[in-house]
Amino acid sequence: MTLRPKKRSLTLRGHRTSVSVEDRFWTAFCSIARERDLAINELAALIDETRDIETEGLASAIRDYVLRHYMERAADQSRD
Repeated sequence: MTLRPKKRSLTLRGHRTSVSVEDRFWTAFCSIARERDLAINELAALIDETRDIETEGLASAIRDYVLRHYMERAADQSRD
């Protein structure tokens, strides 16, 4: 696994785009999509809809989503 970001192709609402994301984040992102029974493009579109387009790029929004997902999971497990 490389630490350098790699370009990944996505289709959001019929438009092709790409994001540069590190392997670890991409693998986690794909796992979250599977957990939620969503296609990768569907999850990316949901993230895209909620980000602030003026201040946050899609790649950063994906990283933030992945991080928050696992932080929330860890917090839930520590409460049990």
